[in-house]
Amino acid sequence: MELDEISNLPGHVVDQILSQLSIREAVKTSVLSSKWRYKWATLPNLVFDNECYSFSSLDQTAVKSKLVNIVDHVLLLHNGPIYKFKLSHRDLQGISDIDRWILHLSRHSIQEFILEIWKGQRYKMPSCLFSCQHLIHLELFNCLLKPPSTFKGFKSLKSLDLQHVTLAQDVFENLISSCPLLERLTLMNFDGFTYLNIEAPNLQFFDIGGVFNDISFENAFQLAVVSIGLYDKRQSHANSSNLLKFFVHLPHIRRLEIQSYFLKYLSVGFVPGKLPNPCFNLNYLSIRINFNDVDEVLTALCILRSSPNLQELEVLARPEEQAAVGTVTNIKEDNHWSCHQLRLVKILGISGIKPELNFINLLLSTSPGLEKMTVKPASNNGGWELLKDLLRFRRASVQAEIIYMDP
Repeated sequence: MELDEISNLPGHVVDQILSQLSIREAVKTSVLSSKWRYKWATLPNLVFDNECYSFSSLDQTAVKSKLVNIVDHVLLLHNGPIYKFKLSHRDLQGISDIDRWILHLSRHSIQEFILEIWKGQRYKMPSCLFSCQHLIHLELFNCLLKPPSTFKGFKSLKSLDLQHVTLAQDVFENLISSCPLLERLTLMNFDGFTYLNIEAPNLQFFDIGGVFNDISFENAFQLAVVSIGLYDKRQSHANSSNLLKFFVHLPHIRRLEIQSYFLKYLSVGFVPGKLPNPCFNLNYLSIRINFNDVDEVLTALCILRSSPNLQELEVLARPEEQAAVGTVTNIKEDNHWSCHQLRLVKILGISGIKPELNFINLLLSTSPGLEKMTVKPASNNGGWELLKDLLRFRRASVQAEIIYMDP
């Protein structure tokens, strides 16, 4: 007989081979020989998604039945620890068996759980999920979270990704504050709470996009990467200074993305010329701005003046807002301020109005280390005149290159 070299590979090598296959392909290896019949059953990572199974020829009822049978079969025959479980399918809605699967997983030392329900109403997470104290990564899409009164947090959780979710205000605050090891937090399109009180001493990455009234970082001094998009342009509640309140607890921020209407939120209240405590670690900044709003422009300038080590800047104009809100007609140069470390600048979506040109002129004249500025307008209207203005501006950097891109 010919030597079966594959079957005689070391166990850890076989496990590595199987781990590179989808669960569907891994189960198929059971037909290779008697030695391979149950090798797949020890896989610690189970992923059920659209790439794994396609039921395009079946109606929705048949799809649900097939999907339930597949997951049941795998879990029934599985032998060993389950560290990762991902369930993501466009036809998951209305499957009550998910509760039973989560209960089964809660009896294992599950470390990574991902549930994505693409359609239908919010899926209410069963209480047994909140007993999974070995969880390191939790990712939920289109779910309703209502932990039992006995829930004291996920003590091992380091990464939390919640999208299209519903939580009560107190549930959200307790969830974040009771995960002491949390390092990464993503919140997208949520409801049930509007005040974001972030108390996470080990948090390093925070990505949020949604509608909310207020945000504060009471205990998140390790935050280094922040991306915030506010999807509501209504004037936020008056505060002594949203800008100062936002930055006071972010001493180590390295990368900041201000998206949608969040700059409008930051501009509410007192806007100083500079922040009391500069952002010495900030090296990348992206801002979406209405250049016709004087408060937004002054807020952007305050952040720039307070970021002495900024190296990359991206500015995205909001061309949909044409009405002036206290128009900026001129931006005065400050002889005591310059963007010494700024090397790369992108200006996108502009239309060539005076506030935009003044802002670009200021950057060119105060950035002695600038290497490249890329400008891409929102349309071709007035493109030649815009280009002539850009080339006419004085540059503090002899090596600064201006690149004009067609929209």
